[in-house]
Amino acid sequence: MAENRASAGGTGYSEGVPCWVDAQLPDVEAGKRFYGELFGWEFEEAFDSTVLARLDGEPVASLSRKTDGRMPTVWTVYFATPDARALVRRVREAGGQVVTAPVEVGAGLGTIALVTDAEGAVFGLWQAGEHTGFGRRHEVGSFGWAELYARDTEVANDFYGELFADALFGPDAKPDFGRAAVEEVFPAMMPPHFVVHFRVENCEAVLGTVTGLGGRVQVPPFETSYGTVAVVIDNQGASFALLERALPERRGTREV
Repeated sequence: MAENRASAGGTGYSEGVPCWVDAQLPDVEAGKRFYGELFGWEFEEAFDSTVLARLDGEPVASLSRKTDGRMPTVWTVYFATPDARALVRRVREAGGQVVTAPVEVGAGLGTIALVTDAEGAVFGLWQAGEHTGFGRRHEVGSFGWAELYARDTEVANDFYGELFADALFGPDAKPDFGRAAVEEVFPAMMPPHFVVHFRVENCEAVLGTVTGLGGRVQVPPFETSYGTVAVVIDNQGASFALLERALPERRGTREV
């Protein structure tokens, strides 16, 4: 699969580009302590039971309280779109399903939807309003990558290639979304899913902080084409990845 475009000329994110991540947690206060210590995030109330995480004053993620105990404790990646309702229709046409129909969030912050791909991997759609997405990314302590672990990578290629053709194959494509077979990293019975990656200086060193905060290591560090990765689980059961880039990148990137 080709990689997707990074931004839309500094005014937002092009359709198909990962533009936001959030975690659904049983205890938001515990989440604030865990991620605040791990990544240096500061938090502010956003709306309902959701808090906005900031890094050096810029938005990087959000944490929300689960309203239903049957819901998974999970990090979700959101892909940008100028029209969430139109994209939901295209998801269905491509073989995906709708989990949550588009709904406006907050007072004009944007429109959100949850969908699945053809194999059942859940991801979000975000139609920007006042909130356009990441204020910082690709920096230590912020979003660095989204990896889809699929049962059939050709099915994934067809689905996302059709859905996000311009983002995946455009001339300005940059690496922040990829895919791999589930069994390359996880047990074969693991269902298809996205893993949100956050940048760190040293992957191995951060693992001690994760366990010290009550989390655990799900997959020890391994090498990928985009850097060294370890998959961990926070103190409430949400899994995510730590990403140590193989090569230094420019810092201070502000995309929105």
